[in-house]
Amino acid sequence: MLIRSSLPTLDRYLLRQMVPPFAIALGTMLIALLLERLLTLFNHLASSGSSVATLITLLSDLLPHYMGLALPAALCIAIFMTVNRMSEHNEIDVLCAGHISLLRISQPYIKVGAILAVLSVLLYGYIQPIARYDYREGFYFARHTGWAPHLQSEMFASTSSHTMLTADRVDHGGSRLRNIFIRSLKSDGTTELVTAPRGLLTLSERDRATQLDLWDGQIIHANSPDMPDSHVTVTHFEHIARVIERSRSRQAFRSRGDDERELTTLELLHALRHGSNHISRTELRSELDFRLTRAISIMFIPLLAISFAVGRKRRRSAIGQIMLAVILVGFNEVLLFGHSLAANGTTSVWLALWVPEIIFCLGCTFALLSRSQVSWRRKKRVPSSRVAP
Repeated sequence: MLIRSSLPTLDRYLLRQMVPPFAIALGTMLIALLLERLLTLFNHLASSGSSVATLITLLSDLLPHYMGLALPAALCIAIFMTVNRMSEHNEIDVLCAGHISLLRISQPYIKVGAILAVLSVLLYGYIQPIARYDYREGFYFARHTGWAPHLQSEMFASTSSHTMLTADRVDHGGSRLRNIFIRSLKSDGTTELVTAPRGLLTLSERDRATQLDLWDGQIIHANSPDMPDSHVTVTHFEHIARVIERSRSRQAFRSRGDDERELTTLELLHALRHGSNHISRTELRSELDFRLTRAISIMFIPLLAISFAVGRKRRRSAIGQIMLAVILVGFNEVLLFGHSLAANGTTSVWLALWVPEIIFCLGCTFALLSRSQVSWRRKKRVPSSRVAP
């Protein structure tokens, strides 16, 4: 209540208008980005037999990365939609006629941009590096966990170095089997053959094992023909459960820090000061400045969005929206390209990153100031044009 009472009525109204489109835009973009990666992850993890819990964990590790992409875009979309709607409904005209300038209207949105810029420093500098390493580690272990309990019809699968499994028919999920045949070579030289008309494969991530349930089958034990006491025994069963152990000797994943994108901001500063054995100084400096330029640019996105949202009357075209999208996407691509050039040592980090950053920030400021002056002059001419002769 104290924070709410400290805000002017105009600021509360403007922020209330912006919150719903911001939440919708942010949620929609995150879902769209995660769905695209979801299909790729599902194809990779399905072949290795990973569970849904592993898939959800990897998606949660990707969330900070996509949040860094969706946050500036959602801010721009929300402010543009809010101010454009107010302009079309003549709310901006009423405020300007009441001697409230466009700069004053922009203040709460500029403050929101500054707050998000500060939060993005934490996001880009601390949360994303840790989440990036966790994702790579989780994906590595998901792809190297041993035998996967997913079969195809008439496919031979080696569940271990001494066991082979096949089934005549397998459902699309890879778990329900028909006409199963298993051959196991024992350490004492005997051979075990198991046949069953139906079976079920279940995966347990907790026990790191795959359980194969078989019904109405038989087990055949046969000694080697070279042995003097060779014989064959046949055992019939109604139900048995065989546990197929998966590999527990998980090789340790590499330590965090071999990639500059996995280092936090403080770790980057420490590496720049004391040096790094794996990463060059140009890569460290480029990564640090790239994070700073991305965070600073968020503060100026509201200025650009407002300048394009306030349009001329009776000329509602999509040119402003297209230009706004082109500018933001183009600026992001320029930063990525500059980051690559600076990391390779092709050009200096100042020319590759900070020059485009300064041009973008000054351009956003100039665009809002120009639009504010045009709106103010138009409002000053309105009373004189309506004076009766």
